[in-house]
Amino acid sequence: MDTSTERHYTFAFYNLENLFDTVDDPHTLDDDFTETSDRKWNEKRFRKKIKKLGSVIQQIGYEEIGFPPVLVGVAEVENNYVLEQLVHSKFLKQKEYGIVHFESPDERGIDTALLYRKKYCTVLNAKAHPVYLETETGERDYTRDILCAKLELEGHPFYVLVNHWPSRRAGVKETAPKRMVVAKKNIAIVKNITAENPDARIVLMGDFNDDPESESVQHLVANGFYNPMELLLTHESGSLSHKGAWNLFDQLLVSHNFMKPYKNPFAFEEASIFNKRHLTEYEGRRKGNPFRTFLGRRYAGGFSDHFPIFVRFSMNG
Repeated sequence: MDTSTERHYTFAFYNLENLFDTVDDPHTLDDDFTETSDRKWNEKRFRKKIKKLGSVIQQIGYEEIGFPPVLVGVAEVENNYVLEQLVHSKFLKQKEYGIVHFESPDERGIDTALLYRKKYCTVLNAKAHPVYLETETGERDYTRDILCAKLELEGHPFYVLVNHWPSRRAGVKETAPKRMVVAKKNIAIVKNITAENPDARIVLMGDFNDDPESESVQHLVANGFYNPMELLLTHESGSLSHKGAWNLFDQLLVSHNFMKPYKNPFAFEEASIFNKRHLTEYEGRRKGNPFRTFLGRRYAGGFSDHFPIFVRFSMNG
């Protein structure tokens, strides 16, 4: 960590690609991740994935500031147990990450969570905000909650909203209205925060299942947020790849008070995709893509089907 008057921190987000334990939960659709499933998800594979993910998290931003992230939002985690195993794994146990997690009503049982380094961050309060969606027949369509936490870093309070928006599996256009509902829910939460404190610093992060130019993400921008990820999506780069094309579903947006150019004690500096070569497929038609745990139902033994993303902040004073 810097010993100068300007100190640097990173916040990260990482979709962990189905971080499930091996136990069948009768209340969720987790049958694919048991020892008797055709994926043969067993303790050895679970431990290998935990170790690999821990190794990635402790490297994020290290090259830039010599320091792992003080905050990591995560998606696709099954429960508190898998998070505990992650933060106590080989590469993270000395970093002393705490956990903010709520069970969500998602049918597959996957949740969002927030990891924070207890030495640097204090959690002041946290809440899960449910998102109400409906199917075409008018029944409730259960999805992930929005996790909202108020934290403090070096005496500066700020809010983080961790998201995992509805997937595109049923079609991009067909599912777009659902993602817009969640975007609007984020802004409703933000407005409640700023009604109490107009100067509140707020970070929105997550797997939005939409790119920066998508209408849903642009709704966040139109309501007071800067998206530093917009320039990071190219034909050759993103946080995930689908059918040969790159997407940047994993994003982190900041309220405009992080952007003040002068006398800003807590300022945004730069956004990045953590896509080091060892996280990629080394050869074949998928060369350069994220090295996944599963390719379809075939076990590949990689990290995740997403690259992590991270943002660097500076602290002055």
